[in-house]
Formats: sequence, structure tokens, C-alpha cells
Amino acid sequence: MASTTTLPHDRSDRGATGAAPADRADPGGRPGKRRDALLDNAKFLLIVLVVVGHTIEPLTDTRLGNAVYYWIYLFHMPAFVLISGYLSKSFDGSPRRIDKLLTTIAAPYVIFWGVYALVSLAVGRNLPDGPLDPLWLTWFLAALFVWRLTVPVWQRLRWPLAVAVGVSLLGGLVGTGEVLSVSRIMSLLPFFVAGLLLEPHHFAFLRQTWVRVWAAITMVATAVVSYVYLEQLSREWVYWRESLADRDMDLLPVGIPGRLLFLVLAFALTAAVLSLTPGRTTHFTRLGALTMYVYLLHGLFVRGADALGYYDAVAGLLGDHGALALTGALSVGLAYLLCTPWVRRATSWAVEPRVDRLLRRDRGPSGGAGGAAGAADTRAAAPAASGAGTR
Repeated sequence: MASTTTLPHDRSDRGATGAAPADRADPGGRPGKRRDALLDNAKFLLIVLVVVGHTIEPLTDTRLGNAVYYWIYLFHMPAFVLISGYLSKSFDGSPRRIDKLLTTIAAPYVIFWGVYALVSLAVGRNLPDGPLDPLWLTWFLAALFVWRLTVPVWQRLRWPLAVAVGVSLLGGLVGTGEVLSVSRIMSLLPFFVAGLLLEPHHFAFLRQTWVRVWAAITMVATAVVSYVYLEQLSREWVYWRESLADRDMDLLPVGIPGRLLFLVLAFALTAAVLSLTPGRTTHFTRLGALTMYVYLLHGLFVRGADALGYYDAVAGLLGDHGALALTGALSVGLAYLLCTPWVRRATSWAVEPRVDRLLRRDRGPSGGAGGAAGAADTRAAAPAASGAGTR
């Protein structure tokens, strides 16, 4: 998830995916930053699905509501993780990159863990054991922190994706506990590693006409299957939150094959999303750089609406399907609202905190600031994908 992330790895005029850059300067006004319209478009569309998924969850008692929710969760999280991997190619463990990791991921994690802890107490929800146990949507920041640190390892392996799939399957076999949401870190790892392996020609392949036709068919077919069959299955398959061991599920004939099936479905739908996403600059392209705000703030509205009785009221007034439609429409509006300048000005202290004083400023031979000098521009490179979250 990014607030102002730029692509660090492509120097061509066309950007990483063959599309014209969305911006020559980032939203903060820093010159020379090139963005990619396709990825910014994909990030915003996916963060809208995150908001829709979270807002309609209390309305999923109907078959339609449950199917829509299940279909969204089949792919929106894996897609975010894959984009995160793609935009993490340049992480090399240098002081400057570590500074950015601390200021754009670790610091917001600590702040919003505290924010959502207070909200949970206010609405009568249970708290996890401590800050190392991610609270609701903060799990994605914890996972992204760990994934980013492992980038140099995956770039050194000969068969990184095969190893990552093996780790994912292993994560399904053992109980991992709640600390840092290790189960999700392991389970979704193949998507992050796949993102690291992507190159511009892969995106060019996805833009071919026949691939886009396949993508459209795949999206529609999986939506139908979600309504007819998948919505009856446990949501843990798409939350990636509990291992097979935690669920007391036999490894064969259901456990391992089921996990592989959902990995394949998620990869296919992620490819379909990237294929169908507009590659040109659109009215929402610039908002793809602001998805951190949407991700971290929308949960406050969801929790507030639930506590104030919104869901019971709207269901009683409009019926289940009417409430689902209205809430879905309002959630799209909420995503746009949270990207507005006045919201960003009011909340930047939490979403993009200034923690430079907590970082070392090593001095070079000339007496100027050295290794951590990049801390001043940490807010120019936030996490790559907007998080999404499951519950």
C-alpha cells in the first residue's frame, strides 16, 4: 500500500508496464518522480474493493452478500501483495531503505495499532495479547515489514517462487500463533515473491487482446462459482489467517489440494485484474498514490457505523439486498473521500508520521549527514500496495 510510492526500477519513458507515466512529479510536488498509470489504477481499484469488503461484511447473511464478499476476498489481498512485491525490487537493506521501512511501515503500524485498540475498547471488542499481535487491518503492515526485509534473500535464490510456494504450504501444516500474523506472512508469500520476479514484458503479455478476453471470462466465471458453490465454504480459505493445523483439517484429500486450489485461483484472478485494469491515465490514477490513507482510515468508519447501529437500521429500511447495494455505493464514496486533501492534512501525522528524530544520522567524512540522510524523504516512498485486509 502506498501513500506516495514511486516505481524505483524503470527508467524508460513508458514506465514499467508499457503505459505512459501517470505523473512526472509525485503528489507532494517532488520533481523527477515517475509513476506507472497501470499500477496506480490497480491500487486504487483494489483499495475500493478492500473498503467494500469490510463495509459489507455485516450484511453477508444473504447468499448474494456472502458470494460478493467471498469473491472479493478470493483475489484482492493476493493482488495487493503481488504489487507490493513488484514495487519492492529495489529494497537492498541499505540504511536509507531501512529508514523508509521504519518510517512508512513500522511507525504507522504502532500508531494505528493503538488507534484501533482504543476503538475496540470503545465498542466492546476484545484486544489481542499485545502490540506484536496485529489488530485487524494492521496485520498487513506487519507482513509487509517482514516481506520487505526478506527481499535480498529471494533475489539470491535460484528458484525463489518454488521455495515460496513450499513455505506457503508449510505454513498451512503447522500452528504459527498470532505474533506478527506469521500464518498470513507464510501463506501469502508466493504472491510477494512473484511480484519480485515480474518484469515489464509480463505486463505487456497481459495487455494482449486474447488475454484480456480470458481475464474477463475468468472474472465472471469465478463470480458465478462463488455464488453457486464457493460461498458455502469456510472463509478461512480466503482469509489465509489460520493454518490447516489450526483448523483441524486433514491434509489429504482436502487440506493441501484445497490450499493449492486457492493459490491457483488467486494467481489467476490477480492476473485477470492486472489485465483488465486501464493502462492509461484516468480520473482516479493519481489516487493510487494515496491508498495508505484509505486503508488505515476506513476501518474507523466501519467500526463507527457498526457501533451506531447503521447496519440494523439500513437493513430494516431497505431490506437485505437494498442495504447491500447502498452500503457498497457508500463505501466507494468513502474511498474517494479519504483521498481528499483536507483528510490527508488532518491525518498525515498518523499515516505519514515524522519520526526522523528517532533515527541515527551517521556523519560522513565531510561532516555532513550520511547513512540515514534519506530519512528526510521517507514520506516519498511508502509501502507499495494498499493493504487490504481480511478481518
